[in-house]
Formats: sequence, C-alpha cells, structure tokens
Amino acid sequence: MITLSDDPRLNLARGALGSVRIVHDPTLPPRVLRVVDAEGNEFFVKHLSERDRYVRELHAYLTWGANLIGHVPRVVGRQDRTCTLLLTAVPGVRVDSVAPGSPEEEQAHYEAGRVLGKLHHATSVARTGAVGTELAQRLRNWTARANRAGLISTVERDRLSHHADVLANTLMDSAVCHLDYQPRNWILGDVFGLCDFEHMRRDARIRDFARLEFRRWQAAPKLRTAFFAGYGRPPNDTEQRLLESFGAIEAVTALVRGHEQDDLALSTHGRTVLARLP
Repeated sequence: MITLSDDPRLNLARGALGSVRIVHDPTLPPRVLRVVDAEGNEFFVKHLSERDRYVRELHAYLTWGANLIGHVPRVVGRQDRTCTLLLTAVPGVRVDSVAPGSPEEEQAHYEAGRVLGKLHHATSVARTGAVGTELAQRLRNWTARANRAGLISTVERDRLSHHADVLANTLMDSAVCHLDYQPRNWILGDVFGLCDFEHMRRDARIRDFARLEFRRWQAAPKLRTAFFAGYGRPPNDTEQRLLESFGAIEAVTALVRGHEQDDLALSTHGRTVLARLP
C-alpha cells in the first residue's frame, strides 16, 4: 500500500507546484488524486501501474491532444520512473453525474460527438484491411479465453467466430480513437472536456462508438441522435453492421473480465450484449 509520505503522485505534485492540498473525491479511482495549489488551481495526479499504458497516455496527451486544445488536460509534470502524470483540471462536472434524461445530458452527448469528430477528422486514414485483421485476432483471443473458462456455449463461440471473420474481411477507416469514450470520461462545463487517454491509439474509427452503443444508447436513443448530430453524420448501414461486430468484442471482454474480477455487473453486461448479437 502506498502511504502519503512515499506516494509518487504527491511527491510529483509538490515538486512541480509547491504546497498542495488533497481534495477528497470518492468518484475518482484510487490511482488518481485531485490536488489544489496555493493559488486555488486544481490538478489531477495519476499513477499508472503498467508502463505501456503510461507511455500510451503520455504520448496521447503530448501528440494527439494538440487536435483537442481547450478540451483536454495539459501535462504539467511527469515522472517516468514511477509512471506518474500531473495534469491540469478541465473545469466542470463529470457527465455520469448529470441527471438522466435532462437537457444537460443530451447537450453533453452532442458536444461529445462534436469533439470526437474533430479528433477523428484530423487523424483519419481511408479504408484498409490491416486494422480489421488485428481486431479479428483480438476477438479470437478473447473468445478462446472465454471458452477455456467455460463462459460461453458452442453456439455462442460460433457466433463470436462469425464476427471475427466479418472483421477480418472488412476494409474500415482507421483513426486515433479514445476507446473508453463514455460519460465517466467527459466533463461538462463552459467547454466540453474529456480525459483518461490510457487506451488511446489508432484503431477502427467506428469502434469508438461501441461503448456508447452497447452501454448507453440502447436505453436512450435520443442521446445517440444528439451525439451524431454533433459528430456530423450517423453510421451508414455498412458501418452499423460493423458496429455490431465490435459489440462481439465488447461482450466477450466483459464476460472474461467480469469473471476474472468477480464483477457481476460487468458479467451481466457481457451476457446481455452477447445475447443481442445477430
């Protein structure tokens, strides 16, 4: 257990900002601290336990964050040895704390679409087969893990295999994708903000919609409409069918992780998505 005296997050914050005060925030994961400096400015300090995620998140902020200036935190301190980042705070409230069905929630989805559209437009590469091949193999690997753990039936395994074949044989646009694009990582304030870039990488552009499609929009289709109004256009029929195959990845990863982490809610989500796949 990290104590405050040897906490790399607090040490980094104090080294960069001087005296700081920790702000208790139960909505944050344990690896993130909210701190305030002597002038009242807020910052977040994040420790990543896996070096590859640290490298990916640092690269994302320093490189792709340039396409989203004003919408994302800035890196104001780092310690490579301990995989720790000091980030400015984007003022506002997390969108997952906004009242469901409120105008603010609908506006947040519109802004989320608009900002993601900026990132995708700036980094898009026209249709290629490489990304589909990689995603197909990822789906097959997760399917094998689920099968070994006894989490799927033969029929479900065959259904997942079918979607892997679809991915492997589909040309698709690629773009720099957030890959955890959902309300818990959005900030609603005077400007729309987003955070948590540790999964960000080049991937299939349509895949960036998957978590919203399968975790939020099924129960609130007007949010989907608002999002794509901001994004610029909805998926066409081919892209919508492709999104269903990304749902296969969503389903099987949730099943495996839910099983491994004893997370009933995640397992139930995986089972629900898997059941609705064509």
